[in-house]
Amino acid sequence: MRPSLRFLANPTAAGSTAGFKPAPLALLPPIPLFRRILRTHRNHLPQEMRLLGDEYVKSEFRAHRSVENPVHIIGFLTEWQMYAQKIEGDSWLGERLDGGKIDKMSDQQLGQLYELMQAIQKKERGGDDDP
Repeated sequence: MRPSLRFLANPTAAGSTAGFKPAPLALLPPIPLFRRILRTHRNHLPQEMRLLGDEYVKSEFRAHRSVENPVHIIGFLTEWQMYAQKIEGDSWLGERLDGGKIDKMSDQQLGQLYELMQAIQKKERGGDDDP
């Protein structure tokens, strides 16, 4: 049996800026990315963070289910894929949000971020009150 060229092909950095930064990984489709994120939460996060993260991921993917703008879809999937890679590599511990990303957020996104911060602080305070 002769192997197919498709199986012998290796990813290349064609079209990337050679030498300046690594070639981006292929973008995962929404459903495999969603499953990867949930699996990553299950394997790398404590139970409390996992529950909060799972609910947030589910609500975000549901909210973006009907988006038709390709630029928005690619941005959404790219950010979630980078998130999954960070969680898998434990490079997110103690990391601060990039100021450039905060500047680009809409008022609604900033509100969601603030609500997330309040939920985390409430959870931390609630954990400190236990004897």
